[in-house]
Amino acid sequence: MTVQLFLTQLLNGVQLGMLLFLLSAGLTLIFGIMGFLNLAHGSLYMMGAYFAAMFYDWTGSFIAGAVLGLAATLLLGLVVERVLLARLYQRDHLYQVLATLGLIFFFNELVRIIWGQSSVFVATPEFLSGSVNLLGISYPAYRVAIICVGIAVALGIYWLIHRTRVGMLIRAGASDAPMVGALGVNIKLLNTLVFGLGAALAGLAGLMSGPILSVQPGMGEPILILTLVVIVTGGIGSIRGAFYGALIVGMVDTIGRAFLPMLLQEFLERSVARAAGPTIASILIYLLMAVVLALRPRGLFPVKHG
Repeated sequence: MTVQLFLTQLLNGVQLGMLLFLLSAGLTLIFGIMGFLNLAHGSLYMMGAYFAAMFYDWTGSFIAGAVLGLAATLLLGLVVERVLLARLYQRDHLYQVLATLGLIFFFNELVRIIWGQSSVFVATPEFLSGSVNLLGISYPAYRVAIICVGIAVALGIYWLIHRTRVGMLIRAGASDAPMVGALGVNIKLLNTLVFGLGAALAGLAGLMSGPILSVQPGMGEPILILTLVVIVTGGIGSIRGAFYGALIVGMVDTIGRAFLPMLLQEFLERSVARAAGPTIASILIYLLMAVVLALRPRGLFPVKHG
């Protein structure tokens, strides 16, 4: 193992962490603030990727495709929330799970009908197709852009939640929604805005992942599982927890997959190590979550009340 390889995998872990943060930030807003369990969040991620790919193909501009794809995902999220999910806010979580599980099947079939079964190729935009020198190594510029977007979104969400009146109302609504409603705040509109923001963040993660991951039906379910691990590890309802939890999970997953097979080769045959390494590495994040829950049931960075 060389220093260059380690630094490359370290940056890959940060990049995966930023993608997971974009997803987990939206989901932790919806679940932590609204108390709504939205299993269809991964489907919004998938739709964001498909919308951006479609508009990118139509316009020939990645930026135009990203803006239109983000707007389309936001609109889709608002429509789904108003038409279906808003009716379930006061219901038991079981109703929410069943409804959003049905949405997963619906969106997967919709994607197959519109775009087909095969993967959709999304080219890396020309202005981000090169490499940059980072930490003394050559690293793809597009992956650096994902890291920068993730950090910018984290700062933007922090500013929104802690420095604006809307953020104050969101935090107040999370603590005592009936009291906030009694003071004249439109809780229904506030919930719609929060859900729309969560959908937009999922769409942003989807469109940013397009050039480096496969855009295909069902792509939202595997990353949704990782996102849930991030939220539980970092602390449900905590944006800070989502950020640090995403970085931790991204690092553990990437470093484990890269170096665990090498470590196992010291004790096992090469073929066995290569087969077992990725499997054991994928277990590490769930083992991490179990340890965190055993030691800190509310997560590493729980929401501070009071």
